Amino acid sequence: MIRISPIRVIDADGAQLGVITRDEALEKARTSGLDLVEVAPLEKPPVCRIMDYGKFKYQQKKKQHKGHVHHSKNKEIRLRPKIGDHDFLTKAGHARKWLAERDKVVCSVIFRGRENAHVDEGFKLVAKLTENLADIAKVEQNPSMMGRRIVVIYAPK
Repeated sequence: MIRISPIRVIDADGAQLGVITRDEALEKARTSGLDLVEVAPLEKPPVCRIMDYGKFKYQQKKKQHKGHVHHSKNKEIRLRPKIGDHDFLTKAGHARKWLAERDKVVCSVIFRGRENAHVDEGFKLVAKLTENLADIAKVEQNPSMMGRRIVVIYAPK
């Protein structure tokens, strides 16, 4: 597909072979079992590299995906129904910090043993946390029981 001759050629190790004709460069690429790829077509003379073209395309695609960053990550705080006030405020502070960093926060209230009989205490705890985070977060997924835990997801406003 390379039409212009002469071209500047770089071999597979990164060493410059200099400015040579297109046919010579293609012959060197064939002898090494690789492809001749034009990497800088706008230069004078154009720059070509001897490399594996499939690997080059794969790396290009990987770089393109690397540029696409998923910004919202999920962080989790785990609470128990009998959590102390100070511990609750500490966990709420962590959630507040993560929400300020634009991360989502998953809050799980975990029940063990006889605590399962007092699920309403867990929902009260979730309501208290929602009220505490109301200025910085909105509820993305309402509180719901999932097995032996209540799960709520908060997203930054």
